[in-house]
Amino acid sequence: MESILIISPSGTINPDYVEGAAKRLRSWGYKVTVAPHALGEHGRFSGSDRERLYDINDALQDPSVDAILCARGGYGLQRILDQIDLVSFNVNRSTLIGFSDITALHELFALHSPLSTLHGLMCKHIATLPEDSLALQLFRRALACEPITYTIPAHSLNRLGQAKGTLVGGNLSVLYGLQGTPYDLNHVIDAHPDGVILFIEDIGERHYHIDRMMNNLRMSGVLARIKGLIVGQFTDCEDDPLMGCTIYDTIAQNSAAYDYPVLFDFPAGHIEDNHPLYLNHTATLTVTEDASQLLQP
Repeated sequence: MESILIISPSGTINPDYVEGAAKRLRSWGYKVTVAPHALGEHGRFSGSDRERLYDINDALQDPSVDAILCARGGYGLQRILDQIDLVSFNVNRSTLIGFSDITALHELFALHSPLSTLHGLMCKHIATLPEDSLALQLFRRALACEPITYTIPAHSLNRLGQAKGTLVGGNLSVLYGLQGTPYDLNHVIDAHPDGVILFIEDIGERHYHIDRMMNNLRMSGVLARIKGLIVGQFTDCEDDPLMGCTIYDTIAQNSAAYDYPVLFDFPAGHIEDNHPLYLNHTATLTVTEDASQLLQP
């Protein structure tokens, strides 16, 4: 990977974060450019639907772009997801970097591209984290496509076992919003006959809403079809005493009928210590009593 193009397919972003991220990435040796509408503002969005769609399609069709870095998440991709030029995915030129609302694009890649994508830092944290921070150093290694090996402490809700499959997923709310569309998780599972391991995380959601989303994945058959589950951080999601359990308990209850491994409290999501993950990419998950391991070659 040599060249990175920064786009803003969802919410507006402080231009200082884009400038700071570009400066740091250039210091690492990458050629960085910024899309025409990445610094725009159109209400809560970085540009009109048409402008943001233009930047996405142009990035996918540009042979000089190795990676597309999404400046931030927020909201906006579901307004234009079905208008992205799918012919671009046959070119297989550019991969994708981002998380949160960018989950929608990760799903699109999982359905229409053989390329791995990177669930990882975006402009704010690339610009502001200390150079020696673990999250930034892990991100730098992921940009260089180094293999991933994570060892995670044991959690009381973990379910033991081992699974191998294609890692998919991202933000639970976005995944839930795509259910019943051409981009939902059942279609992603269909596209990967060797099986998938699902990763989920979220921010600022009420406990009962998380319960609703997990029941949707259960009743739609998604949870019965996956080979493993990785539960990331649920930031600013408070346990509701009226639910009679924790949020992690809610997730465990909805996956209790299945025998695949489940890993809780994985350090990825809306946190500074956001560990990168290769999505649309092979992963091996091993959960034991002592610790868990995630390997991605």
